[in-house]
Amino acid sequence: MAAISDRQLQIWLDVATEAALAAGAELDRFWGRLTQIEEKGRPGDLLTEADRAAEAAVLSVLERHCPEHAVLAEESGWSGDRQQEFAWAVDPLDGTTNYAHGYPFCGTSIALLYQNQPIVGVFYAPYLKELFRAAQGLGATLNRQPIRVSKTETLAKSLLVTGFAYDRCEVEDNNYAEFCRLTHVTQGVRRGGSAALDLSYVACGRLDGYWERGLSPWDLAAGVVLVQEAGGLVTAYDRSPFDISSGRILATNGQIHAELSETLLQIKPLVTF
Repeated sequence: MAAISDRQLQIWLDVATEAALAAGAELDRFWGRLTQIEEKGRPGDLLTEADRAAEAAVLSVLERHCPEHAVLAEESGWSGDRQQEFAWAVDPLDGTTNYAHGYPFCGTSIALLYQNQPIVGVFYAPYLKELFRAAQGLGATLNRQPIRVSKTETLAKSLLVTGFAYDRCEVEDNNYAEFCRLTHVTQGVRRGGSAALDLSYVACGRLDGYWERGLSPWDLAAGVVLVQEAGGLVTAYDRSPFDISSGRILATNGQIHAELSETLLQIKPLVTF
């Protein structure tokens, strides 16, 4: 990372912002006007024409500014050289189910990874009018104003957020037991339906912690940068280094991290099928 200047990081942050805003314009165009809603395989895993249009808008911006970089996009997969040190992770519409129902907790997530580590992240929630931006060493902002994680010191006083993977009805490791237990020992657990926005809310201090499993790199990458640059902590459940390919994440304000980690590790799966 020493070879990457702050100026270069700022350039890439601006590229990600341009791409996210372009995607937001496409999401606006289809808001409330969807005619094609498909399931990609599992129930609830939706795909709409808004996803496709927003992704095309993002890819156009990235191709114009960073043609040498690889791209991993949710709907079209990999493009470019997968061995490239730099790769963009793109979720054109994180929270498609919310979007399809007219629920505004959704948006576009774009991140740049260097050697598989997120270094730039942008999340744009057009219907909340919120633009989250961060780059390694440059801090995190919401609508261009600096943000920090919360100061909550105990799990008992915390407000958490989580989610449930599409395979939740097929596996024992489905997060139900964790949700139930943590609902009892905190001030509450929310389920937003957009991993990137959940992480953004941890970054700006609205929520104190987030955990989830079964996620993809495009779900996590931008939010990881936001939380880290806002002063938070991101690891695996057991506090070992975060691995974006694992699909499993623990992100907090840092103050409750150890307590939340220990609680998660004590919980046994609740079989419900």
